[in-house]
Amino acid sequence: MTQLPYSVIRLKPKADARKIRHGAPWVFDNELVLDRRTKAISKGEIVLLEDADRAPLGLVGFNAESRISGRMLERNVNVPVDVAWFKAKLSKALEMRERLYSEPFYRLVHAEADGLPGVVIDRFGDTVVLQPNAAWAEMKLDALCEALLGLGGITTILKNAAGRARGLEGLDDVSAVLAGVAPSGPVPVKMNGATYMADLTGGQKTGIFFDQRDNQAFAAQLSQGADVLDVFSHVGGFGLAALAGGATSALAVDGSAPALELATEGAKASGVSERFETRVSDAFDALVALAEEGRTFDVVICDPPAFAPSKKALDAGLRAYERIARLASVLVKDGGYLGLCSCSHAADLSKFRAASSRGIGRAGRTSQLIHTGFAGPDHPLMPQLAESGYLKALFYRL
Repeated sequence: MTQLPYSVIRLKPKADARKIRHGAPWVFDNELVLDRRTKAISKGEIVLLEDADRAPLGLVGFNAESRISGRMLERNVNVPVDVAWFKAKLSKALEMRERLYSEPFYRLVHAEADGLPGVVIDRFGDTVVLQPNAAWAEMKLDALCEALLGLGGITTILKNAAGRARGLEGLDDVSAVLAGVAPSGPVPVKMNGATYMADLTGGQKTGIFFDQRDNQAFAAQLSQGADVLDVFSHVGGFGLAALAGGATSALAVDGSAPALELATEGAKASGVSERFETRVSDAFDALVALAEEGRTFDVVICDPPAFAPSKKALDAGLRAYERIARLASVLVKDGGYLGLCSCSHAADLSKFRAASSRGIGRAGRTSQLIHTGFAGPDHPLMPQLAESGYLKALFYRL
């Protein structure tokens, strides 16, 4: 029998190999035999995963330093993970996005759900922003970039190394231009009739949040002739979409002055500057201040960062979501609409909905839940990985 050119890692006897066979993409450190030999395997090396009886389960990216020690890459252990392998994965991802979107602005690769664990790629025309958030992807970065270049007209690859995920993998936070030339300024992105300005090199994450596109479109439907408050607005996400949908006015609140400067540029590019206002402030402070000022709005949207990024942070995160709902509710006119969002995978839909509804009730308001939204189809959900369906958006009529 020919020796496979891979180091071998093995599940413990009591580990559940069936979940791996049925599609689960992660193998945790406490499920593996981590002896001295295994721990000596290079971080990010692609290895053969076997069950306790030494039957092969697939090829995984391995990192003994990470809680997620193994990330499933390929079930067929005879397929090399090379440039051709990456091209096949990327072409499959691209084909779906090109069916969904008429313009090349979308999430091209959504990590495990697109068969590239820990890899996020957002596309901005001929430029992509790549987040290799797993050690195996960092190890295979040259092959990944070679496969990306030229795909669908891509000429520029920017590496974004910021974020919590890379830290958990023991990776550095050094961003870089991997191919082509970085844009000299913000890139205009048209969505839902509005123009957003995305800073691909100095902005948050990859520069814009494509995942909220469909939820912003729904909010815009509610906003015709409305005064709108967009809290945690980043570069104007919900506010600019609302104005494009016919809102009378929009106030965008965010703690980042640079993000609001981009939002202002977006409002100008969208031709809605005269109806757009910004306020640099902590969101909780702003909600309290607006109530003290006697301000009310027809539509209020709150899209905070992940308050519960892990199970340990869940209780505190749910309290924060409840507080946001309570403070925002008092600013909504009778018969108006409240949109509440969560990107915390640790807070599932039922927990987030309970916290939000509790906060609305504590504000003395009654509500109808009229719509539940999720990330757009360029952020597909992997059924075996709940974390891939992180985004929830609840819309209430108060």
